[in-house]
Amino acid sequence: MAIRYLLGHELQTVEPQSPTETVLDHLRLRRHRLGTKEGCAEGDCGACTVVIGEVRDGAMAYRAVNSCIQFVGTLDGKQLITIEDLRDADGALHPVQQAMVEAHGSQCGFCTPGIVMSLFAQAKNAQRYDPTATADALAGNLCRCTGYGPIQRAAEIAFQNKAADAFDLMQGKTIAQLQAIKPTGSTPDYFSPRSCAELADVYMAHPDATLVAGGTDVGLWVTKQQRQLRPVISLSNVHDLRQIVETPTHLTIGAGVTYAEALPVLAPLWPDFAEVIRRLGSAQIRNVATLGGNIANGSPIGDGPPCLIALGASLILRRGTGHRCLPLEKFFLAYGKQDRQPAEFVEAIHLPKPEPGWAFRAYKISKRFDQDISALLGAFHVKIVDGMVADIRIAFGGLAGTPKRAAKVEAALRGKPWSQQRVAQAAESFAEDYQPISDMRASAEYRAKVAGNLLRKFHLELTHPEAETRVTFAGRRTHG
Repeated sequence: MAIRYLLGHELQTVEPQSPTETVLDHLRLRRHRLGTKEGCAEGDCGACTVVIGEVRDGAMAYRAVNSCIQFVGTLDGKQLITIEDLRDADGALHPVQQAMVEAHGSQCGFCTPGIVMSLFAQAKNAQRYDPTATADALAGNLCRCTGYGPIQRAAEIAFQNKAADAFDLMQGKTIAQLQAIKPTGSTPDYFSPRSCAELADVYMAHPDATLVAGGTDVGLWVTKQQRQLRPVISLSNVHDLRQIVETPTHLTIGAGVTYAEALPVLAPLWPDFAEVIRRLGSAQIRNVATLGGNIANGSPIGDGPPCLIALGASLILRRGTGHRCLPLEKFFLAYGKQDRQPAEFVEAIHLPKPEPGWAFRAYKISKRFDQDISALLGAFHVKIVDGMVADIRIAFGGLAGTPKRAAKVEAALRGKPWSQQRVAQAAESFAEDYQPISDMRASAEYRAKVAGNLLRKFHLELTHPEAETRVTFAGRRTHG
């Protein structure tokens, strides 16, 4: 199967050496582009950052990604931009590169290409310099030499000197080239369906295949566990999985919608959910990681599922031409086991919009504030009427083998006064709902204690809104 893509501005045709050949290995070993580095091989350090360009709504859209966990097949019909592509034909540095020089943003240089590519993508996607947005864009690029002050200054200089570059000037030609690339065929090892219907047919024929959306989980099976995955079904070109349909009462979010795409839709409705997403991984991860993938992999510490469970989300599952709807909380049966039949896949998440009287908060506890795995994450959704708990939904990740509701705690609060005393009594029921484990992120005792404290925090924030800014955890964004 031939993959066709633009490397910079040059059309490339390549046959992947395996279904799981990574973009990083392809660049370094087959294209001899050595500016893109391997650091962690798991999408954390950002040394491997490249930029992917694709046609969206008639224009080019750019996103930074980790090439170490992206498979070459996902490049089909797209543009791949590396550090080597930024220089002008006459050798002049790109404004972002020049700004790094002027601000002394590089010392050893190992991480610099990845940093430059993140800033390049940020410059393409923003109209003006914003220090907070730039910090978010750089959270996935680790540097132990310079410190981020000079790098932030480089970003500011780059925006001050922002002008049309070669990618802007050649946008029309690039769009025409990408649109001329026809979908490739398939091999016994690799399939790239273009629609949900085609995906359903392929999966029915190959129910043992590994589905790959963003690759932020499956990629590590290859780079860390050295697993040989055959066959692979890539979801990167299933366009109807990347749609968000909004009605007056619900959102239906395609399973292939990335966290970066979902963030601006969810933020006005649930600011706390949006903040959880902002802290999920890095920009490179959020640009490819999908809501559906975070659910389908069944991770007990995924940040999305507890929030979605607390908000009453349901899954739309598809097998062949058949569909079924399942409350999200019922999808997770046990650690590593989900209610999913052979060849069945998550097609969409059905999410009720906020109703009057309900309040939602979510709290992520981790050792690092940004780009860290949760020790636990608590999501709380309550409706208070005349000082009484009319209804409540509480869900946690990191407290059990699956994301799970706190049924006993909910029962202890439902229909009762929303009081400090009642909340303290209900918190004791966490021991009946969960049996936390101890690991490198936290002890079982710590997790159990924090779960109760988060319920108390939730009560305090709702009953004393004026205290919210002083009781939030250090660095956490407040609600106004």
